Amino acid sequence: MAGNNIISTHARILVVDDDEAIRDALRVILEDNYDVVCVDSGFKAVEEIKNQVFDLVFLDIVMPEMNGIEALRRIKAHDKNLDIIMVSAIDRAQEATDSIKHGAYDYITKPFDHEIILNRLEKVLLKRNLIKEVNFHRSQAVSVSWQTEIVSNSKNMAAVFDRVAKVAETSSNVLITGESGTGKELVARAVHNASLRTDKPFVVINCAAIPAELMEAELFGHEKGAFTGAYKQTIGKFEFAHQGTIFLDEVSCLKPEFQAKLLRFIQEREFTRVGSHRTIKVDVRIVAATNISLEEMVKEGLFRDDLYFRLNVVPVLLPPLRSREGDVPLLADFFLDRFNRQMNKSIKGFTQAALAVLEAYPWPGNIRELENFIERMVVLGSENQFIDEKDLPFDLLFHRESIKGGQKGAGENKGLIQARQSFERLYILRALQNCRWNQTRAANLLGIHRNTLIQKMKALNLTRDKNVS
Repeated sequence: MAGNNIISTHARILVVDDDEAIRDALRVILEDNYDVVCVDSGFKAVEEIKNQVFDLVFLDIVMPEMNGIEALRRIKAHDKNLDIIMVSAIDRAQEATDSIKHGAYDYITKPFDHEIILNRLEKVLLKRNLIKEVNFHRSQAVSVSWQTEIVSNSKNMAAVFDRVAKVAETSSNVLITGESGTGKELVARAVHNASLRTDKPFVVINCAAIPAELMEAELFGHEKGAFTGAYKQTIGKFEFAHQGTIFLDEVSCLKPEFQAKLLRFIQEREFTRVGSHRTIKVDVRIVAATNISLEEMVKEGLFRDDLYFRLNVVPVLLPPLRSREGDVPLLADFFLDRFNRQMNKSIKGFTQAALAVLEAYPWPGNIRELENFIERMVVLGSENQFIDEKDLPFDLLFHRESIKGGQKGAGENKGLIQARQSFERLYILRALQNCRWNQTRAANLLGIHRNTLIQKMKALNLTRDKNVS
C-alpha cells in the first residue's frame, strides 16, 4: 500500500453516506490503517465533527434531508481547515467539481477504485502533516529565535537570558551595557523577537556612524526642501519602526543637542519631521546599547541625567567573554560549523591543545574577535583535518596575559639566539601547561623524545611552579 510508511496509521476518517453498502465498502478499504467512523446523514456528520476530531471526511453528495453541499458548508463553517473528499456517482461529477468551490479538497466517483481512494487519502494526510510541521516550527521560531545566535552555557549569561525573557513581556526601555564585541545587538534582537512586537520592524541606528547635523533628519525624517539636498520627503527611522523596536547602538555618541530631542520624544512619543510643523505619533520600544559608562558621562556633564534615567529603565549588563566560563569552546564549535557551511569546507574541529590555548587567551575583542579568528582558521585550514596548537598564530600562543611565568622582557630587542631561546622556552612551557606537566604527553605533543624534552627543560631552566596546581 503506497505511502503507509509516511502517513500516521492513527488518522481518523469520517465516512458520510446514506447507502450502507457504500459505507461498508469504504470501511473495508480504510479500517486496516485508519480509525474509521461511519454515519448515514449530513446532520449526524455535523454533530460528530462538533464532538470529535477528524483528519478527513468522505462526504456523499446526494443524501436525503441535508445534501452533501449543505453538509460541506456547515462543516467548513465549524472547521475551515478540515479536508473533505466528496463522493458522487459518475453522472453527478459536475456537482462534485462545483463542491471544490465551496471548500472541498477533491472528489471521487462511484464505483470506487481501491488504489485511487488510498492515494487521494494519503495525499491529504501528508499535506496536513506538513502543515502541522510548518506551524510547529513557526511557533518554535517565535519562542526561541531570540536565543538562536546567543550561544552560552555560562552561569553569567543565565542571568541575561532570564532578564531578556522578563523584559520582553513589557514595552519598557532597555539599556544594554558591555564591552565591544559582547553581542549587545544580539541581545537587543532577542528582546524584540521574544516580544509581542516580533512581527514588526526592528530598526538599528548606529549613533556613532551618523553625522550630528544629519541625526535629526535620519531619525525623524524630513520634508522636501527642508535643507540643501532634501529633494524629496523622507520617512525617518522612528516612523518606519512604528509598533516595533528601535535599537540605538553606541547611544553614548549622541550630541547634547540631540539628547534633548530624544528625551522629548521618549516623554511624548511624538516628533515632527525636519521642515514640518505636523506632529507625528508613533509607538516604538527603545533598546539602547553602549560600551561606555553613561553614569560616568552624566557625572562629567557629557550625557543628560534625565535621558539616562529614561533609557535605563531595565539595565542588562553583558559579561565579557573571558568571564564566561566554558563558552569559548562552545562558541568556537558554533562558529566553526557556521563557516564550514558557508565556505563548503569540512574542518573537523579543534584538538585539546588548541582549545586550551583558546581558553587561556583573554579575547579583548570578545565574541567578535573569536568569530573573526575562527573564520580565518577555516579559510586557512586543511580539509578533513583538526585545527591544532601548531596552526594557531603567535599572538594567541604567547599573549602576555595568557602566559603566566613567561620571561620578562620577552618583547625587547634581542639577538637571534636569544629570541629563538625565548620562543622555544615559551613554546615548551605552553605544551607542559596544556599537559599538566606530564612530560611524556608533552613530549608527544611537541613531537620529540621524552629525554630530549627533559634536556631542554634543564637547559631552559623550566621547572613547575609549586603554587600552580
